[in-house]
Amino acid sequence: MNIQDIKNRFGIIGGSQLLERAIDIATQVAPTDLSVLITGESGTGKEVFPQIVHQMSSRKHGPYIAVNCGAIPEGTIDSELFGHEKGSFTGAHEARKGYFEVADGGTIFLDEIAEMPHATQARLLRVLESGEFIKVGSSKVQKTNVRVVAATNVNLQKAIEKGKFREDLYYRLNTVPITVPALRERKQDIHLLFRKFATDFAAKYRMPAIRLDAEAERALANYYWQGNVRQLKNITEQISVIEKNRDINADTLLKYLPAPSSSSLPAVIKNDGAASEFSERDLLYKVLFDMKKDLTDLKKIVVDLIENDAGLEQDFKPENAQIIKDLYNQVGVPETTIQLGYGEPKVEIQEEAEVVEEPKSFAQIEEEMIRKLLVKYKGKRKPVAKELGISERTLYRKINEYSIEG
Repeated sequence: MNIQDIKNRFGIIGGSQLLERAIDIATQVAPTDLSVLITGESGTGKEVFPQIVHQMSSRKHGPYIAVNCGAIPEGTIDSELFGHEKGSFTGAHEARKGYFEVADGGTIFLDEIAEMPHATQARLLRVLESGEFIKVGSSKVQKTNVRVVAATNVNLQKAIEKGKFREDLYYRLNTVPITVPALRERKQDIHLLFRKFATDFAAKYRMPAIRLDAEAERALANYYWQGNVRQLKNITEQISVIEKNRDINADTLLKYLPAPSSSSLPAVIKNDGAASEFSERDLLYKVLFDMKKDLTDLKKIVVDLIENDAGLEQDFKPENAQIIKDLYNQVGVPETTIQLGYGEPKVEIQEEAEVVEEPKSFAQIEEEMIRKLLVKYKGKRKPVAKELGISERTLYRKINEYSIEG
């Protein structure tokens, strides 16, 4: 089966080399039993590749189970994955099989693997190395024959450095790495995807498909797409439902593209879990502060040039006083009195004192944001975690770290 056949079978759209390379690796590794680690930004479509690996392997007739590790509370994830015995904890009224037991002979896809607690990571490592696991509340060792495919949008090597992920588990999972490219890295595919989504929504809502003019196509291709394919699909649906005119120009399109992501400022890819949840905001704050600092330095340079220019006495003309005054009013001057020229006339320009505040640290920004959202949602943590784009478990950890009450 060639790559185009695989695209058709699994509904993959695009012809970029990076995408086809990822598909090729998935098909090559599928017949083996090697563990696979899929990396890529959120919204790139990582969930398709475990299905390729499973369906093109000898396990295709066995079970396929997808588990979102970030969506399972820390206290129950061991029970979910490995099962538990009756009475092993409060609420365990009967024995339960875990996913690794149910998926015996098949494939288990562990999404958001970086969210897995350390203790569970150790138990997963044992399964990968020996195929053995123990149910919660049991002492009996059980065997399972499961292929593990994991995925994450987090830089696991940085997570290892911070002690959040086991290094031995990383190398055991990363036997074969597959990197799914971000949408901005496959610009030639953006309009193809847009047309596919527009056609799908036209059929769904029984209306003509929306179309982009040439300028709108360029705007679509040059947008940053922080949310990748998922964001493109959502925006296509919004335009399809809201706009009465089916021919979309650039001005109309830009109304639906969030301004911060379309900025020409560099954006930090969210690839480091909780430590980078506010990275783009923090970067923007730093850029603005640096611009302010540069302006302050520019003022000082201009002042030094005026004060130290020995030829100013000869070159200064009274009629230039107002021009220089206007220049200083535009740039701003320090609070000292500066005299321009020698002899009469003297132009005195007062500068207001300027206090440059130190930028807030990342931790301060993060803590402040969590506190504001907790107030906004009256202490309800689920909507706070959703708005921040993190799991509830990560939010609980942050609340404890910053000693936030409520």
